[in-house]
Amino acid sequence: MEKINFSGGEPFLPECGKHLGEMIKYCKTELKLPSVTVVTNGSMVRERWFVKYGKYLDIMAVSCDSFNEDTNKAIGRSQKGKNHIQQLLKIRDWCTKYEVLFKINTVVNTYNCHEDMVEEIQKLSPIRWKVFQCLLLEGENVGLDALRNAERFYITDDVFEKFLQRHKSVQCLVPESNIKMQNSYLILDEYMRFLDCREGSKLPSKSILDVGVANALRFSGFDEVMFKKRGGIYKWSKTANILTW
Repeated sequence: MEKINFSGGEPFLPECGKHLGEMIKYCKTELKLPSVTVVTNGSMVRERWFVKYGKYLDIMAVSCDSFNEDTNKAIGRSQKGKNHIQQLLKIRDWCTKYEVLFKINTVVNTYNCHEDMVEEIQKLSPIRWKVFQCLLLEGENVGLDALRNAERFYITDDVFEKFLQRHKSVQCLVPESNIKMQNSYLILDEYMRFLDCREGSKLPSKSILDVGVANALRFSGFDEVMFKKRGGIYKWSKTANILTW
């Protein structure tokens, strides 16, 4: 194992932030992992967290689906009394100050698919701009058992491709269509079960705490070929990138 990524939900919820920091510290100092990363919407990230835990974190990826605050409100990225874009800029500056690599994740959907983000992304200069096509999974964001219904966000392959063409001048852009994304991640839930997305939903394996990693991994649905094809292997650690600079 070389890389671990913490995501949510929102990992920086008040009851989770300190615990998240301690897990990141453990992964770096005890497990000696080359790369420890986290994905956040950024709304609850504070500089004091960087002061204590920034040295253990390689990459912070912040979700940003639009540079228009009205669009963010429509998507659900808006936080009462806070400006999502201003918070994104703060986090970029904190990442620079505390030597954490800064990454942006964007999900292309019906509300932002016609937006031109070239100027803003180039100004922010993330090490990587991951651009996803909105993916629907039964029980996750579509269907009777879903907590939320995301069908209104879904876009076609053609619309996604037009967005990519509009932003092809951005050198750090890494596109992920539904085909590339669905089975190319190893996902563990809070019960330490791998989640198999091959059938269009998240089917859990038995917990690795009960049956071990090797047995549970057989039911993960992980597509290693697609993982490599989508560019899943890159300079994961800040040490590797700093040496390159």
